[in-house]
Amino acid sequence: MKHYTPARRIAAVFAALSVIVPPPAHLAAATQGQPAPKTTAPATSPPQPPSKPAATPPVQPAAKPAATAAATSAPAPVDGGWPRLHSLPDGSSFLVYQPQVATWSEWKHLVAFSAVSYRTKTAEKPAIGTIKFAADTKVALDDRLVSFQKLKIAEANFQTLDKEQVRQIVAEMEKGMPPDDRIIALDRVLANLNKSEIVPKNVEGIKADPPTVFFSKTPAVVMNLDGDPIWSPIKENDLKYAVNTNWDLFQHGPTSTYYLRNNDTWLKATDVKGPWSPAGTLPASFSKLPAEDNWKDVKANLPGKPIAASAVPKVFVSVAPAELVLLTGEPKYAAVQGTGLLWVSNTDSDLFRLGKTGSVYYLVAGRWFSAPDFTGPWTFATPSLPAEFKKIPLEHERSRVLASVPGTDQAAEAVLLAQIPQTARVNKKQTKAPEVAFQGDPKFTPIEKTTVQRAVNTDKDVFKVGDGYYMCYQGVWFVAKSASGPWEVAASVPEQIYQIPPSSPANHVTYVTVEKDDSDDEWVSFAAAAGYTGMMVAWGCTVWGTGWYYPPYWGYGGYYPYYYPHFPTYGYSAWYNPYTGAYGRSASVYGPYGGAGIGARYNPRTGTYARGAAAYGPYGARGVAQAYNPRTGAYGQTRQGSNVYGSWGSTSVQRGDDWAKTNRYTNNRTGTTTRTIRTDEGSAVTRRGSDGGRAAMGEGGNIYAGKDGNAYRRENGTWQKYDNGGWSNTDRQPSGADRPERASTSQPRTDRPADRSTVDQLNRDAAARSEGAQRSKDYSNYKSSGGSRSTGSYRGGGASRGGGGRRR
Repeated sequence: MKHYTPARRIAAVFAALSVIVPPPAHLAAATQGQPAPKTTAPATSPPQPPSKPAATPPVQPAAKPAATAAATSAPAPVDGGWPRLHSLPDGSSFLVYQPQVATWSEWKHLVAFSAVSYRTKTAEKPAIGTIKFAADTKVALDDRLVSFQKLKIAEANFQTLDKEQVRQIVAEMEKGMPPDDRIIALDRVLANLNKSEIVPKNVEGIKADPPTVFFSKTPAVVMNLDGDPIWSPIKENDLKYAVNTNWDLFQHGPTSTYYLRNNDTWLKATDVKGPWSPAGTLPASFSKLPAEDNWKDVKANLPGKPIAASAVPKVFVSVAPAELVLLTGEPKYAAVQGTGLLWVSNTDSDLFRLGKTGSVYYLVAGRWFSAPDFTGPWTFATPSLPAEFKKIPLEHERSRVLASVPGTDQAAEAVLLAQIPQTARVNKKQTKAPEVAFQGDPKFTPIEKTTVQRAVNTDKDVFKVGDGYYMCYQGVWFVAKSASGPWEVAASVPEQIYQIPPSSPANHVTYVTVEKDDSDDEWVSFAAAAGYTGMMVAWGCTVWGTGWYYPPYWGYGGYYPYYYPHFPTYGYSAWYNPYTGAYGRSASVYGPYGGAGIGARYNPRTGTYARGAAAYGPYGARGVAQAYNPRTGAYGQTRQGSNVYGSWGSTSVQRGDDWAKTNRYTNNRTGTTTRTIRTDEGSAVTRRGSDGGRAAMGEGGNIYAGKDGNAYRRENGTWQKYDNGGWSNTDRQPSGADRPERASTSQPRTDRPADRSTVDQLNRDAAARSEGAQRSKDYSNYKSSGGSRSTGSYRGGGASRGGGGRRR
């Protein structure tokens, strides 16, 4: 007989979420009868970066899984691990097993089941039951954590306890339920989801015209220019520099010679398109560059290291965003296990071939292109990819490409992550708008298919709708009565703005919305989806950029030229990072400042440039960072993984995922001694507290909640059901010695075989729990390495060089 209690009474059951599980090393120590290491730190201490990155695991053959790190070196799960044990003041204990997600509606409301084990201070055996709960969720994408908000338990079932006992348990639990402990790893939730229920909302108007793709088997670089060179003078110097490229490109007036810095060497040419040769002795003008940060990198590499003519790389020059496929010598093919594909292993690019003489497939910016050979011509191929691509193993060194293969679980998850918004509450009175400066009088041009006009002669996203003016800055909307302000936080935005098409460089603002917030008139809530920072959904996948090229707005109106660029799709070798759900880039051959032809940032108020501001687009110095957010305003430095709202740095803007920064699960430190205890059945669980009291119960992670309300465990390949205080196989009726003793209650026996639908559900949940644990472990390894691991594989395979995966 099942006993159901009101949600308000049994909500305290989730107090068990307050327990932290130690790393596998602790569990291993307990298994061997050795004391577990102690962990003490303030409960809300922020995570500390490692003193130095962990070593990257060795590269494995393409067809084999990457080696698994030893348990003794494995970091703690990002969410603390499961199951979770909590001791109550009266000496009793509650253990909650990992939730089994049933539904996650619009990634905001979750329904799940959990097995629960309760034992009093004197009981020899625990009472095992199940709960069904619902909760609103908040997601911290940067930390890959999900928080349960407004949790309500709808059902509870403890066969060996009567209603009064359940009420008593709940009463005790209500006093000690810490709300900040209701956290689970995002990867555990994703592993539970039915991917067929994730429906991509493809954005109309996204383009997939192939970019110019250069190819080389010898050292080469690609210098992207945002149109023809725009030359800016340098005060009291006869050098000029190009403002519309992310390279250090100079023109020496007296000799009409061009100079290009390539890391610590210098090249020269008589034509900007080359050919380029060793520069030799640089003009004295270089030593007279202003003593400011704009020229710090240049001056640090003067006079430059000598370079032989034979060592000069090819310099491909393009006036539109272009890509480079660079091989180290002749193609090296590695068979992809279980497929007819060959992986081209000696390149940073994601490059495959269908047989040695078949078509070549190249993935960049989330789009597949195919060609009969490496030299092209290239055509868009995502909708017509061979089925072989869906068979690429997760352990392959470039399994990250699965996120860009329509119909795969990885593509569905990437779409899901792109649709989860980042949120913030903004104080209307305290939040100050940025300065808005125009080159001359404000100039607005119509946006096609809308009644909206866009300001073109400023570096801010400013719009005119009717008689009102709106600005989107760092994921927050502002409103004013004139283009010159004053600006204040907007409580609403005209619907016309959300009709801006991808053909406009302002399309990204359509991903920032005003959320309803009735809690306080002084605050407004905003949400920014990944499209705001450049990630779009198209062809059932998440891609980088709209595919449109937006020419810059520029001209000469004073001593310096004015230049207002836009963010291009190509020119980064942008690739998907499976550990962050964002795009990174291969930096080594695309320029020193992280752009794609976009160069220095122009300040219309002063008429000057900040060259250090050239860090636009996806950023990944080691090929591992989360996407650099070009709209955070942190133009003077290349931040890795900046949250849209993280750059405000003010209490007037409260990030919706700040809970993940201070929550104790983030660094697995509780401020008390953590002890690992052997259970009755040979498994280890973890409890919190230093009293050393007895709290062992249940099994480490092998108990599940059936949707029929019963608890189950997997034993010797067979599902067993918890029935009246004991376990019985679900495939036969227990009898004689196999039959557990019934508890002294009036409940009828329920020891009968489980129905097929329940067994199928348990099998799915068990597989998902295993997969989620592995994924959570992979992410913890990635985090513990300081983000220095290869991100070419979902299973951490491959060695990194720049973009990840390519061997030196």
